Amino acid sequence: MNSDEFQGKWKQLKGSVRQQFGKLTDNDIEVIAGQRDKLIGKLQERYGYARDEAERKAQEWMASAGGSEQASRQQQHMPPPSQGSQSQQQTGKH
Repeated sequence: MNSDEFQGKWKQLKGSVRQQFGKLTDNDIEVIAGQRDKLIGKLQERYGYARDEAERKAQEWMASAGGSEQASRQQQHMPPPSQGSQSQQQTGKH
């Protein structure tokens, strides 16, 4: 998701970010205002994450919130790990 999309969806995503990152205050949410870099900065500040870890956590949250089209596309092309092993077990039984 690019920065314009993130800002455009921010009002819809506020509740989700509050659930995922409970240490963020209402003021933090207002300061972030749909800006990915500010979200990452606040995650570093409130959780003590290093920059790369804060970026990863933000990206994971965005993907789970339906905000990352690229991550969604990647997940669609990759079967869940348990599904692949079940398929192999089932073919071995036949």
